[in-house]
Amino acid sequence: MIKKCLFPAAGYGTRFLPATKATPKEMLPILTKPLIQYGIEEAVEAGIHTMAIVTGRGKRAIEDHFDRSYELEHQIKDTSKDPLLAEIRALIANCTFSYTRQVEMKGLGHAILTGETLIGEEPFAVLLADDLCSCGGDNVLQQMINIYEKYQCSIVAVEEVPKEQTDQYGIVVGNIIEGTDDTYRIVDMVEKPNPKDAPSNMAIIGRYILTPDIFDILRKTKPGRGKEIQITDALLEQAKQGKVIAYKFKGKRFDCGSVDGFVEATNYFYGKRKALK
Repeated sequence: MIKKCLFPAAGYGTRFLPATKATPKEMLPILTKPLIQYGIEEAVEAGIHTMAIVTGRGKRAIEDHFDRSYELEHQIKDTSKDPLLAEIRALIANCTFSYTRQVEMKGLGHAILTGETLIGEEPFAVLLADDLCSCGGDNVLQQMINIYEKYQCSIVAVEEVPKEQTDQYGIVVGNIIEGTDDTYRIVDMVEKPNPKDAPSNMAIIGRYILTPDIFDILRKTKPGRGKEIQITDALLEQAKQGKVIAYKFKGKRFDCGSVDGFVEATNYFYGKRKALK
C-alpha cells in the first residue's frame, strides 16, 4: 500500500563541519556504505521501490551514488573488488529515483512539502537518513506499514528519551490503544519543548507514514519553532481529528546526526560484521 518513500536530504549537516562542507551528510559512511544507502535498503526491504529525494545545493554526490559509474566499473571488472558494488547495483536496478531541490531551508515540514511533486495523491513514507536503525525482525518502516494497514492514518515512530533531551525532538502525548502495548492515539504534540515543560519523554524519530492531506495542511502551516515550518505542527492538525498514531518501534536507533551517535553506530555495525566472520 505504501509505494513511495521520501528522503529529505537538503540540510547542511553543520554538526559535522568541516567534513560536510563539500560532502553531503547523507553520504557520510558507516563502515563502507553511506547513511542514505542504509535508508534506501530499509525502504526496499519494506517493499518500497520508488524513492523521492529532496536535495539542495552541493548534493550531487547523492545522485551520482545511485547511478552507474562506467569508468569505475570498467576499472575493477573481473577483479576481487567487483563484488563490492553488488548491493548498490541491485538498488539501482530495482528502484526508481527522482529528485527535487529545496531552494530554501525552511524546516522539515517545508522539505516534505517540497517533495509533493514527487509523491502525488497517495500515502507515503518519510525516512531521515540521520536516524539509522537496526532491528532483529521486520525493520522499522515495515513495522510501521503493518500499523498503517490496520489504522489507515498517519503514523510516527517514537521512542522514550531522557527527559533532558526533549528539546531535541518532537514530543508526543497519546492514549494507549486498547489491546496493544506499543501503539498510541496522539492527542498532543510539541516541537522541541524545554525539558521542564515537556508533556512526556516520547520522542518522534526519523520515520513517518503520512497521508496525502498532509500537503494541504503544510501549505497552511505557519512557521513555528526556529521560524521553520515544522512537520510536528502539521501533524497536530491531523491529531486533533484522531488521525495520527504513535508507534514504539522494536529495534535500536542511532542518531547519526551527532558525532557520538555516528561513532556508536560505526562501532555497533563493525561488531556485527566481525561476528559474522
